[in-house]
Amino acid sequence: MTADVAVGSLETPVGRLHVAVTDVGLVDVSWVGTRVALPAVDDPARTKPVLDKLAEYFRGERRQFDIEIDWRLTSGVQRDVLETLYSTVEFGDSVTYGELAVRSGDRVPARGIGSIMGANPVPIVVPCHRVVASDGLGGYSGGTGRDGLEVKQWLLIMEGALPPTLGWDPDRLVL
Repeated sequence: MTADVAVGSLETPVGRLHVAVTDVGLVDVSWVGTRVALPAVDDPARTKPVLDKLAEYFRGERRQFDIEIDWRLTSGVQRDVLETLYSTVEFGDSVTYGELAVRSGDRVPARGIGSIMGANPVPIVVPCHRVVASDGLGGYSGGTGRDGLEVKQWLLIMEGALPPTLGWDPDRLVL
């Protein structure tokens, strides 16, 4: 891994997102600042393409990400599950934890899939918000800490995977 990460941020309807990009690709997306323990640098050549694509997504202009991802901070099984999610669950779709376990080769039980989703280093781009419980939304560790399920619900409504709720505002998180 490079000796540094380029960092940047973007204001979105679900809060300020922070990104970290190595020379390989996107390594971190977070609501709380970069979680990568490398020196942070300002390098718009690395961050601007990622931030632009995230902005397009939130404006409803992008349904798929073509961003290089730096998977080096993920383990083998975790990476396999996240890559399966990234490549098989499209915008507007959802999958249950159990279904993703099957798609990933049945090496991880549904509860384990939930843990992997909670540790996803690049949410939104690798759409862990599209993984739901068989009887409801399930959990979501995205957001600022207290609003995880509201963020998940907002993202699924914005993508058309859930019908809008009364009071839903596409310009900001108000559910």
